Amino acid sequence: MCCAIAVGATPAFAQEAQVAFGSVNADPTLPVEVTSETLNVNQEDGSAEFIGNVIVIQGEMRLTADRVLVIYNEERSAIDRMEATENVVLVSPPDAAEGDWAEYTIDSGVIEMKGNVLLTQGPSIISGDQMIANLTSGTATMSGRVKTILQQGGN
Repeated sequence: MCCAIAVGATPAFAQEAQVAFGSVNADPTLPVEVTSETLNVNQEDGSAEFIGNVIVIQGEMRLTADRVLVIYNEERSAIDRMEATENVVLVSPPDAAEGDWAEYTIDSGVIEMKGNVLLTQGPSIISGDQMIANLTSGTATMSGRVKTILQQGGN
């Protein structure tokens, strides 16, 4: 599901672009597996901080970062959201995105990435200030000085 169009390497500028993201719609009810070098648990606020080579896997989705803060719901019975910082990479095959910061709201299956966001879809690249990806619907919106380079040869 790539957005490649046979227009060569012509850059296009816009404020917002909607694109497909990932070929498989995610299931936010699947378990979340987190691996890291270090884990710090804060009993007072119900958070857990994973530091060092953090890998988050849920179904086909994979998120990596140097640091991931897991915030639980008020009852502390389920994960509310995750905040990833430093070297953030999101992969929802066959697409991949990278940025400075990301927040994953588990129930909705929405990941918001900010800061130097770069989305790679086959031979095409889209960059912007922010990307909001809905993993359950397989769509994403890039915004903030969006630049697209569409290559020939994509599907």
